[in-house]
Amino acid sequence: MFIFGLAVVFKLLSIQFLQGDVYRAKATERVVKNVIIPANRGNVYSVNGNLLATSIPKYDIRLDALTPSSKTFEKHIKTLCDSLSKFTGKSSNQIEKDVRRARANKNRYFLLARNIGYSDYIRLRNFPLLNLGAFKGGLIVEQTTKREHPMGGIAQRTIGYERIDDNGNVTRPGIDGAFGVKYLRGVDGQRKKQQIGKGQWKPLSDANEIEPKDGYDVYTTIDVNIQDIAHHSLLEQLEKYKADHGCVVVMETKTGEIRAISNLGRNKNGHYYERLNYAVGESHESGSTFKLMALAAVFEDKLADTSDVVDTEKGIVKYYGKSVRDSKHGGYGKISVAKAFEVSSNTGIVKVIDKAYRKQPEKFVDRLYEMNLQDNLNLPLIGEPEPIIPDPRVKNGRWSGIALQWMAYGYGVQFTPLQTLTFYNAIANDGVMVKPRFLKEVKEFDKVIEPFNKEVINKQICSKETIAKLQTLLKNVVEKKHGTGHRLYSENFSMAGKTGTCQKNYRDKEKLNYISSFAGYFPAENPKYSCIVVIHEPDKSVGYYGADVSGPVFKRVAQKIYTDTPLIDEIESLEVQIGSVEEDYESYYKTAQTYKTIMPNVVGMPAMDALALLENMQVNVAVKLEGSGVVKAQSINKNTKLKNNQTIVLRAS
Repeated sequence: MFIFGLAVVFKLLSIQFLQGDVYRAKATERVVKNVIIPANRGNVYSVNGNLLATSIPKYDIRLDALTPSSKTFEKHIKTLCDSLSKFTGKSSNQIEKDVRRARANKNRYFLLARNIGYSDYIRLRNFPLLNLGAFKGGLIVEQTTKREHPMGGIAQRTIGYERIDDNGNVTRPGIDGAFGVKYLRGVDGQRKKQQIGKGQWKPLSDANEIEPKDGYDVYTTIDVNIQDIAHHSLLEQLEKYKADHGCVVVMETKTGEIRAISNLGRNKNGHYYERLNYAVGESHESGSTFKLMALAAVFEDKLADTSDVVDTEKGIVKYYGKSVRDSKHGGYGKISVAKAFEVSSNTGIVKVIDKAYRKQPEKFVDRLYEMNLQDNLNLPLIGEPEPIIPDPRVKNGRWSGIALQWMAYGYGVQFTPLQTLTFYNAIANDGVMVKPRFLKEVKEFDKVIEPFNKEVINKQICSKETIAKLQTLLKNVVEKKHGTGHRLYSENFSMAGKTGTCQKNYRDKEKLNYISSFAGYFPAENPKYSCIVVIHEPDKSVGYYGADVSGPVFKRVAQKIYTDTPLIDEIESLEVQIGSVEEDYESYYKTAQTYKTIMPNVVGMPAMDALALLENMQVNVAVKLEGSGVVKAQSINKNTKLKNNQTIVLRAS
């Protein structure tokens, strides 16, 4: 017993003097800890200033029912419950019973309101008792941030997000993910919280130890009007042809700025949504759109010309026992190289490339390399694969006896839609290859933190002479009656481009399907925009040729941009005042300042602006937006007094 007693005394002394600081720190750690306060992510805007992604703060309001003294509690409990009754719609008596029960049960974390907006938060913290703050009134405020996309599903994958799961794994697709760490994320703050039992923690004070710093705002190159056109044109065609998925990209020719990018895939219920960024991340065999690259090489090497004659041999030629076939039964006979391209003759183009390069196929590959076709675009968005170009000099370089001939009409080579578009855009841009760009600038309020300027990949991918020939060929595909895109021709506006129809899973006839595409630019003279449309696995019973499936999307995009988005903006005066607009503004301003709860007239406003206006009123309403663009109708008439939790439906187009 004496030895045991000595051991106990030794242990006590050891804990007191040798390990005391450690255990005291642990005790304090269990009672008080620093909690991270995530900073608000910066906003993502379109090139015209419309909001594409924003962080909206939400608040939970709780009450430490033990903090107020008995005198303070009894003085304010009735008026507090009356105020809460008006806010929640519950009876004042019932709320008072609940609060008194919380105090009797020593509840230091009693929930008063959950997930409310900023205006409601300001309103609640001014209620009786709560306005005394954390130390006297027991007010507990917990803030969270919700990322929202005002345009809904349109371009949501490209706009992107940052998500962290329970295991700490981070997913960062799209613009929001690519630029989140450097620009959007901001700097987190800290706040001290005290443990109050049962795994619950409450803030020690109203103030933060370290205030969070919001992230910068990112201005993209996306034009919401063109984006809306591209999205709905693609959606309509996917539904018509019951296709699996597809994408469309619109790029400004001179700068490389992406004005629209839509990626839609079908779910098991047959609905289309932004499932993956196919334009950036999906590489596939190009089919006939690659014929432009093949002819660019052979023209530049002066091994063939547009006027040369080629025999399509009744539409079938064979190499090493493998057949190359034309879509037209019986072929086209003897035709010029130019016409072979315009009618998309597989046999004609293959024979031209075979004749020019069969003895030195590496020369063909080198010419493709000189046009930067082997390089990826080094995009900031994750997921871009390397292009695939077979090379006879590279071990395991996918080369075979028929690789050259198959490459000539787009098999064996693989590019993403955006990589293909970058080449077509270079042809439209007189040979200057520019890098596709998604960002315009980064701002903090009105201060520009970092501008993003045009980047040139290749100052001249081939000679001006070759460029002129290719531009003529692309124009004739649409304008000539025998061109594969002649049904897209319009007298009202000019287009140039190339159709593409590529077999998919052709090694298994049971899985055989098609990829339909159209790449080009408009206007044909002095091009303003380039565009590519790729649609995978259209229903073969409905149609699968590029001219029928993807071409109409290209035409609708070009046509609507012509009619809805003027290519040249002319401003007569910056000091324009319209009497009716001024009068409506003054009327609404007076109404809003007087009542704060009156439904305004939002018809004619941009949908995103209408959403922001309604969410900042002093009434907790749910706004449901149908469509995008400009508000055409509202479910509640203007000047109607709004109620809490009322739903407002806005229809936009």
